[in-house]
Amino acid sequence: MLPFLLVIPACSSDSDSDKGSAAKKPTVTATKTPSADIEAAAEAKRLGALDTPSLEKVTLSGKSNGFEAKKIATAEVAAGKDMKADKPECQPIASLAGGYTNIEPVSVVHRSLEPTEVENATVGSMWLASHSEKNAKQVMKDLRTSLKECPAGFKTLGLTYKSVDQLKDPNLGDEAVGYRITGAVAKQSVPMTYTVVRSGGVIAVFYGVNMLDAKKAAIPEPVVKAQLERLSTQTG
Repeated sequence: MLPFLLVIPACSSDSDSDKGSAAKKPTVTATKTPSADIEAAAEAKRLGALDTPSLEKVTLSGKSNGFEAKKIATAEVAAGKDMKADKPECQPIASLAGGYTNIEPVSVVHRSLEPTEVENATVGSMWLASHSEKNAKQVMKDLRTSLKECPAGFKTLGLTYKSVDQLKDPNLGDEAVGYRITGAVAKQSVPMTYTVVRSGGVIAVFYGVNMLDAKKAAIPEPVVKAQLERLSTQTG
């Protein structure tokens, strides 16, 4: 099950982007050559970042701390790249709502997060974006500024996010930010909680929603810590 923010943008833009997506597919396939992979790996190494295969290896998959992490196909989240806020100061938040960072990463991988216990009503997703450490720090700086300047929310792709509320920063990774945005879905308010963590040059984003209790919407810290531990173990 994909979270609301990834499902809705994809549904909103399908009718407009089918032709474009179809036209782009051969190009994407054509670039997946051994030489292109070697060049991508070399560029990632130059920047001190991880290429896509390396990032996949350090991203959670399977069951961990009450949730199951499942791979999400790139095509399912591609529409999120078009999340352009109607207010420029809100763009870093809008980009994360679409499943990407506001600065283009070297690589990015996505996972859905589904509870393994029936009594757990929290669902969500996570994604890791690898940057140079300089750019990763800038992503966090931009996000903090956006949270201060965008309390009244924003609109994008025909969707309305009514408010943005900064939460207490978690003590995770090299630095971390917590916040909640409230979206309007079918005339219903849906609070969505984000935990954004920087570990070196990797930005790890954890999104959660709980339709029964908004206070329990955040992805639990044990899940976040399990991902950070995996990241530090395999990149350290």
